[in-house]
Amino acid sequence: MTAGDYLWCAVNLLLDDEETLDQLCPSCRAQAMEERCPVCGTPTGGDVTGENPAFDRARFEALRRGVTT
Repeated sequence: MTAGDYLWCAVNLLLDDEETLDQLCPSCRAQAMEERCPVCGTPTGGDVTGENPAFDRARFEALRRGVTT
């Protein structure tokens, strides 16, 4: 497989997961997004959104517009 094939597969896996979550009611979706222990299923307190907690969205938007401080 080429690098493009792997990228295509990864993108489609992400889209499939998103589609599955979209079919859930808000309560079940929130529960599915909780980070859980893979062994016992106990919530670990995080979520699986994949967002960097140190990410500064305001700074990102400013840099995207070309504003530097």
